Formats: sequence, C-alpha cells, structure tokens
Amino acid sequence: MAKQVVHAACPHDCPDACGVLITVEDGRATKIQGDPGHPVTQGFLCAKVAKYLDRVYSPDRVLYPMRRIAAKGVAAAQQSFAPHGQPRAAVPTQAESTQIWQRITWDEALDEIVSRFRKITAEFGSEAILPYSYGGTLGALNGASMDRRFFNRLGASELERTICSSAGEAGLESVMGVKLGTEPEQFIHSRYIIAWASNIHGNNVHLWPYIVEARRRGAKLVVIDPYRTRTAACADWYLPINPGTDGALALAMMHVIIGEGLHDADYVARHTLGFDELREKVKAYPPERAAQWTGIAAKDIYKLAREYATVRPSVIRVNYGVQRSEGGGMATRAISMLPCIIGSLKEVGGGIHLSTSGAFDLNKDALRRPDLKPEGSDRPSRVVSMVRLGEALNTLTGPPVKALFVYSSNPAAVCPNHNEVVRGLRRPDLFTVVHEQFFTDTTDYADIVLPATTFFEHKDLQTAYGHYYLQVSDQAIEPLGECRANVEVFRALAERMGFNDPCFGESVDEMIDGALASSNPWLQGISRERLQRERQVRLNFGCQFPVSSFQSETAQGASHDCEAPFLPFVNGNFRTPSGKAELYSEAMKALGLDPVAGFTPPAESRHGGQGNAFPLELLARKADNFMNSTFANQPSIREMEEMDLLEMHSADAWARGIADGDVVRVHNGRGEIFLKARVDGAVQAGVVSARLSWAKLSPGFRNINVLTSEKLSDLGNSATFYSVLVEVESSKSFP
Repeated sequence: MAKQVVHAACPHDCPDACGVLITVEDGRATKIQGDPGHPVTQGFLCAKVAKYLDRVYSPDRVLYPMRRIAAKGVAAAQQSFAPHGQPRAAVPTQAESTQIWQRITWDEALDEIVSRFRKITAEFGSEAILPYSYGGTLGALNGASMDRRFFNRLGASELERTICSSAGEAGLESVMGVKLGTEPEQFIHSRYIIAWASNIHGNNVHLWPYIVEARRRGAKLVVIDPYRTRTAACADWYLPINPGTDGALALAMMHVIIGEGLHDADYVARHTLGFDELREKVKAYPPERAAQWTGIAAKDIYKLAREYATVRPSVIRVNYGVQRSEGGGMATRAISMLPCIIGSLKEVGGGIHLSTSGAFDLNKDALRRPDLKPEGSDRPSRVVSMVRLGEALNTLTGPPVKALFVYSSNPAAVCPNHNEVVRGLRRPDLFTVVHEQFFTDTTDYADIVLPATTFFEHKDLQTAYGHYYLQVSDQAIEPLGECRANVEVFRALAERMGFNDPCFGESVDEMIDGALASSNPWLQGISRERLQRERQVRLNFGCQFPVSSFQSETAQGASHDCEAPFLPFVNGNFRTPSGKAELYSEAMKALGLDPVAGFTPPAESRHGGQGNAFPLELLARKADNFMNSTFANQPSIREMEEMDLLEMHSADAWARGIADGDVVRVHNGRGEIFLKARVDGAVQAGVVSARLSWAKLSPGFRNINVLTSEKLSDLGNSATFYSVLVEVESSKSFP
C-alpha cells in the first residue's frame, strides 16, 4: 500500500492559517491532522477542519460542469421543511438534478462562457462583466492571481472587495500605517489581555493555548462583546457592550488614562503625533457619558482603563466585530490609539493584534498583473462595491451588469439586503457562472456551474493574518471528478479568449517564485524550495530585540532566522506619512472625518433616532462552527450548531409574550425571517442575535441577510452587519 504524508496549509478565512498534515494511501486522503511542527498550529485543528475529509469526499460535491435547464431559483423552491423547521438535504436529489442541471464537458462550458462574454462585450462593453470573489480561499494564487490577470486583460469591472475587514484595517492603518500585530507567541508574556469583539475560543482557537498559559502565570482575561461568546464565558471579567459603541468606550478609556497621567509620556513624545489634540478630544468623553451609550457602568470603565494602563504588559486582541457597524472604522482607530498612548507597543506581550497580514507584502503586481488592463482608456476601470451587489444587479447602468462570474464566495447567502440580491440574480438576462465545490445558495441562480477543487487538490502559497509564518501548501490528491482550481479555470478561459500574454502560461511554481520576488526585506532568504523543505518559515525580522527568555518559552519547531520577538514599533517606525503613530490624521480630515477620533451612534441603533418602529438591535452573527457560509451544508458540522434560533433577553421576550421555543417573526423594512426563540443570557435587553446560514437551509429559504442593509461603514466601505434594527413578534408556525 502506497502511503505518504503531505504538508498543506488551511486556506480558509481564519487568522490561524494552520499547518496541516494529510495522510494519503493509494491516492486517497485517509487522515488530516494539525502539524505539530508549526509553532502556532501545535498539532491540533479546529473542529470543522478536523472533519475536512467529510468535505472533500462528500457525496454532495460538484464534480462536473453543469448547465441549468430549469428556471433560476428552482433548486431552492424545491426544498421542503419538516414541522420543526429543519431542512432536508442541501442539494437536489438525483431525480431533481436531472430536471435542473445538464452535465456538460469543460470544452462546452468554456466555449459557452467565452461566447457570452464576447457577445456582451460587443453590445455593452467589457465592464458589463463583473467578477465576484472573496475569502473562500486565502491562498495567494487561488485567491487572487490568474483570475485578476484574466479580468484585467478582459477589461471587466473591478470588484471592491470590502465586505469583511477593510473598515477595521483602515482604522488601524490610519494610526499605524500598516497591518502588524502582536505575535501570538508573545501572549504568554501578557499580564492583562483584552479580547475586544474577539471570540478567540470560537474562531481564533490557536491563540487560546497562549492565553491559557498566560493566565496560569497570573494574567487577567477581559472580554468586551455584545454577545456572551465562548470566550466571554471563560473570561475573568466579561463586559457586555451595546452594539456599535466601541469607539465611545475607547475614548472614555483614554479620558481616564490621560486625565490621570497613566500614559507613557516619553513614548508619546517621541513616537506619536497629535497627542495634544487627542487630550482635548477625550475630555468630551468621560466614563459617565460613555456609559449611557455603551451600557457599561462608569465605575467599570474607570476600572478597565486603570487596569489596562497599569497591569503590564497589556495587550488587546481586537477583531472585526468592532468594525461591522456604521462607525466601525473610527472605532478601530480609537482602539488602536490605546497601546500607543500607554507605550505597550515596546513590550514583549504588549500592543495590539488585529491583523498581521501587512508583514507578508508579497509581490502582488506579479501575481495580479494590473498592467494588463486595456490601454487608451480615458478613465480608470469601473469599480463596483461587493457590499452593494443587490444595487449593482438591479439599478447599475453605464453599462448594466450583464454577466456575473462568482468564485470563492456565496453572495446569495453572505451579501446584505438578501432579497435585492436574489431579485438581481433571478434576472433572465443576467448570465451567471459559479465556480464551486457544492450546490450553494448562489448556484441556485447560476446558468453554468463549474466544479472547484478543495485545498487537498491543488498547490498554493499561504500567508496569514494571525501569525508570521509563510507556507507552501502542497497538493495531496488528484482533483476529484473534473474539478479544477481557480488558477486553472482562468488559465483555460484566457486561452479560449485568445489572450496570448506569457503570464497566462506561467506554472504554479513560477507564480509562487514571482510572488516571493518582493522588495519586502522580511521575505529575504525565503524561497519556494526552502518553504517546501521546512514546511513553514517565520518572516525574516532579524534579531534587533533579543529577549533571553523568549526562545525557551515559545513553542518549539519554528523555522526562525532568530528567536527574538517581533516588536515593530518599539522605536516608532510607523508607516504613516509622519513616521509616527498618528493620533491626529490629515488623511481623516481630508475624508471629512474627525482628524482625531469621535463617536456618533449608528443611525440604526437605539441611540440613533431610528428605534421607534424597530426597537431591537440585531447581531447578525456568524456561527461558531461555520466559516461565514462555508461548512454550513456539511452534516457533521451542522450537528455542532443549533440553527434557526433568535436569542433574546428575557425582558424583551416577556414584553412580547414570547416563551422559549416559540416561533417568532423577525422583521424590518427590508424583509422578514422566522426563527425559534431562545430566551437566555447571551444578549442584553434591547439586543437580539441570530446566526448566518445558507438561505435554502433556513425556514422560508431566507437567512438573516434579508434584514441587513447595503449601508457602508465610515472607513473602508465595509458592510454594516451589526447596525440593524428589527422588531420581533410571536408567530404560530414556520412559513
């Protein structure tokens, strides 16, 4: 029996980017485990990826190109629900499939796509074609390389990929100039850890062992979150906060820290810009005022600020939940100022961690080839917001969107304003291609479905946004059926279109080499050959800041050029225009925003003046055991989640005559969904919570995004999933 163990890297949208070992016997994967040699993975995987063999070998995989032969949306319409509201299979039965889909060859699929693209381009122009992709894979190649080359060369509309993280990143970068954060290995040195809108135990699980060790050494874990997450349940101190008010809390903390002289005057003087303006600004945010917005008692805000500033080292693990409100960018900006004013950025185990992705800085131009865009145009390519897909499909002109190519995303599930998205996807004149592993909500509206590989079935280069290790993910098995990787699909389309540019013929290895050929000094000495030999390599930060205890206390097995901790801002060196942490920002001023920081309650909030008809704030949460909408159809994963719930505070339930287990109608001006009430202590009074799933696996074939809006955040043009008002009423049954 031929047996081998292949090293790969998990490409899903998670900060951990785990090293993975796949056992292959006679060409079939038989085991998956975390790589014990990876310093952050440490030999274990999250519950969903631990069951990845179920996904790879699922009988529901799309294995062949398919052409729709029924009306769009038929697959969803044929779903049925048992009396308790639980759906049956996520995909049509074999008998139904023959009525909906016709199997075709790859040649037929490619010819049809190219023919339609050429016809649309001739009649409406190439910008009538819109690609739509996001975080289905974070692999450097299959996430953003050959696809970008193809659409650049085609002259298609550009997609503004901002649905998830861009508001928080913009807030962080407005202060520090770059997306860098505290290494997970350093958390064991922390003595005060704030998990701010960060469910570490649920979606950043490989940071958790470092926090456990830090707490064993005496650290305190504080959780700030509007929902009582797994992490909050484990905290030493849990502070429930009203949705969208994080900026007010951060400003109030700085009011206390600066007012009581707890800031690091030396670090502030040498490495920050605008402290005097900040000092004046925070005078307007005493804890007593912030308490009215946040729901956190003033005495607790005082205590939090004092402990954070004096129990050292202190670190903030802030996550993207903060930025999913209307003021999310400014809130992240304010939170990012905290470690700057107390000087914790110079301490091992101190600082802030939102994202580490800025450290990798691959040669993205070599991967994406923006130079392929058509020459001679008198304006830049049209840019379409992925958050506003419903608007784009239904109202955009000049030209209208006539073709949609979806890959690495499931917009019919994850986009806000779901009803408008579906209305657009149903258009008979819209030609939609979906490259997918499963029959998702979005494939229900596709004209052509193409079978996609999993990360077991292709090779890629993997960065991370939760640590500083770069990896090559090797292919473990041959693609199942006729599945193809993103890279190969767009290579084939380019050939069919007659695009003769040499870049479309580059091999995967050549593309990896090109990505590594960057001016980034932290990539110096890291080659594809070294990555394949050593499995994972820590970025080359050098040895500027040696700490004698660091080597023995961190996880073993790292491919370090140096065992010193990475402290990028110990001597300033911020990548802002001034080179300092910008507590006052001319860039913010140019955008018409407060150049320091400020707080305005979200319009869709109890404090924003729109809470009369719809008095409850909805947290449109992600499920702990899914990855956005990925894994939502997998039976072994679904059984770990109790779905179709609306979690309510008892006061709100009793006021509406709702008991635990009742069916409820949740509605606002955009839509309605029917869920089962769970009356417990997970949310505060005035807040309700529901979890994202596939629409066709939800009662009435609708998910929580029928309630969310296309309104954009203050910075970064992100979605505002957590700025949503609803009303809830009892219902006799599911629809």
